[in-house]
Amino acid sequence: MGAMKQRSFQGIPVSEVGLGCWQLGGGDWGAMDDSAARAILRSAYESGVTFFDTADVYGGGVSEQRLGAWLATDKPHGIFVATKLGRRGDPGWPGNFSPAALRQHTTDSLKRLGIERLELTQLHCIPTEEFRKGEVFDTLRQLQSEGLIARFGASVESMEEALICLEQEGLASLQIIFNLFRQKPIEMLFERAKAKNVALIVRLPLASGLLSGKYTTQTEFAARDHRTYNRDGAAFNVGETFAGLPFALGVELADALKPLVPEGWTLAQLAQRWILDFDAVTTVIPGATSLAQVESNVSVSSLLPLSEALHQQLSTFYQTHVASFIRGPY
Repeated sequence: MGAMKQRSFQGIPVSEVGLGCWQLGGGDWGAMDDSAARAILRSAYESGVTFFDTADVYGGGVSEQRLGAWLATDKPHGIFVATKLGRRGDPGWPGNFSPAALRQHTTDSLKRLGIERLELTQLHCIPTEEFRKGEVFDTLRQLQSEGLIARFGASVESMEEALICLEQEGLASLQIIFNLFRQKPIEMLFERAKAKNVALIVRLPLASGLLSGKYTTQTEFAARDHRTYNRDGAAFNVGETFAGLPFALGVELADALKPLVPEGWTLAQLAQRWILDFDAVTTVIPGATSLAQVESNVSVSSLLPLSEALHQQLSTFYQTHVASFIRGPY
């Protein structure tokens, strides 16, 4: 297997395939114990992953704690840990956006991670109105000037929010949903982000697993898994689950892509290689609940770019079969 390639995060080299750590909190993805989480972190790092993305609400702080425990014991070298804030229940919205709460939530993350300064903190899918008002960014600039955070960014639901945040002085990154079923950022965002040197972190590369091609319409998920309780957006933005597509349709669309997969590849590899073919993307952060998933995700960095013809087919497929069915802010 080839070595993991790196890209520049505003001058800092990071692995182009990172690790999304939502799963490591257990909870929304079903149970996971400490040792399984540690094994996934270790395996990702040994495979060349240096970018780790977590949040204070994943598993109610458990994801950050597990990351912190791994940092303390293994002392991995040259890694970049990103977290997020803004969705905690104490005090909840809109109290979370006050300077005092943003400061408290930042120091809580530092404690759980066992570090003195956050490399990157991101506003975690907060209301569009809060992004537009911009006061939250003033607070983050203050925390940055005090040395509690090195950089700040925003995790957004829609291209409208991405463009609002791009206007903010000092914004380091945007985290977006981008995959074969969500191609809107190509036209709306990529050139603008590159022009401002804003890093793009891609979440949901496999549309909550749909683009692994392993689901059928009969596939069931645990009751506590967001793929059960949020598939129609009952708990949070529907776009975070199956890219906003109705589940049965998503399965059908993933099956329809299988004939386009290059020989010897999996659909998951095609889906993630396609994302990396865009130079505006800094890193893609698939999650993992097993070592096999880590290995599959990491392998994508060594694959050759897709042909121009295949890119054209995948663009047409999206325009024709997918775009009009996406629900939620986009």
